[in-house]
Amino acid sequence: MSQPELMRGPTGGTLSDSARQQASNDFMRRDQPLANVVGFGHGVKWSNGTPTGEPAVLVFVTQKVPESLLPERDVIPRQMDDGTPTDIVAVGHVAAQRQQSKAGRGDVRGPMAYEAGAAAGGQFAGLAQPQLEEAGGLGAFEPQLLKRRMRPSPSGFSVGNVRVTAGTLGSVVYDFLPGAAVDPPGPGLGVPAKFYILSNNHVLADSNRAQLGSAIVQPGVFDGGQDPADRIATLDRFITIQFAPQIPLERHNNVVDAALGTVDFQDATREQYFSGAPRAWRRKANVAVGDLVKKSGRTTNISFGRIISVDATIDVNYGTAGTARFKDQILTTNISAGGDSGSLVTSFDNVALGLLFAGSSTVTVVNHIENVRALLRVEIAEQLA
Repeated sequence: MSQPELMRGPTGGTLSDSARQQASNDFMRRDQPLANVVGFGHGVKWSNGTPTGEPAVLVFVTQKVPESLLPERDVIPRQMDDGTPTDIVAVGHVAAQRQQSKAGRGDVRGPMAYEAGAAAGGQFAGLAQPQLEEAGGLGAFEPQLLKRRMRPSPSGFSVGNVRVTAGTLGSVVYDFLPGAAVDPPGPGLGVPAKFYILSNNHVLADSNRAQLGSAIVQPGVFDGGQDPADRIATLDRFITIQFAPQIPLERHNNVVDAALGTVDFQDATREQYFSGAPRAWRRKANVAVGDLVKKSGRTTNISFGRIISVDATIDVNYGTAGTARFKDQILTTNISAGGDSGSLVTSFDNVALGLLFAGSSTVTVVNHIENVRALLRVEIAEQLA
């Protein structure tokens, strides 16, 4: 049986409440968290580099260490108390993937990309999308030119607050119309009064630090964008991110890294560069391990991957802003690099699944689009799928 066929097994669903609580208490405890552990989530067990299809609790570590070298208290049990097997997954160092300002302009690799040699040989090496910059530096991206100024700007192009370097314009959205609902979700009727570009808090709002009304430029400043000549939007609202050490990690309730900028209707479009507009969006209960995904983003253009975990809890490094623990996340094989933050992640047939915001040399971390829609109260597509 081929690897993709194995991935299509009974892999939907989430962690049981007991497994989630045990993982949080035992693996990421406040006083003495287990060595190298940065998160956990629902996935499938792997054997000899191949997914078995057997549901498992995945435990995410920065790097694997032989059990013989670990103190007994740091050894992950073979199964949870409820009998669910565990599997240890090396994910490297997970960071928010805004373009890094200290890199030279010829070096577009994101945070921790230099660790690719150490981490990329794990379970997902055969499924990961190669980082395109490895093929030839900046020149590898020039035919697509997703860093250039465009009006109207398609989704997938460079964008950012004037205080930041550059990220990606994810999509164009609008406020819930009268009659719209969150649970069960349903679109409303009427004429949208305002339109917004959707991206990450750390791209459009500088990780909580930008002022409402501040300028957003396309392309981002790192790519030559200037205010006012290249202003495309102004910061309208964002979901505040809780950071440690200001707030202890165990008290974090982060589920999205998302923000909106008010944009004129004619200046941006939902059309994903190379992919087309999202035709619908999917509830998180219907997003499953093994699903194929794609995204268009500022740095790695179009890339393709596969979901390896859902209902994931993971700690994300935001540099000077601190560390944030996110719950209820999607983890995919590596489909991103620094500057791809804010990309809309969809199925191969253009159903919106999530908003990309972080990653490492091995995995990409994605907010569920259902959570983004509900918390920002905006419509990403008019149909459910």
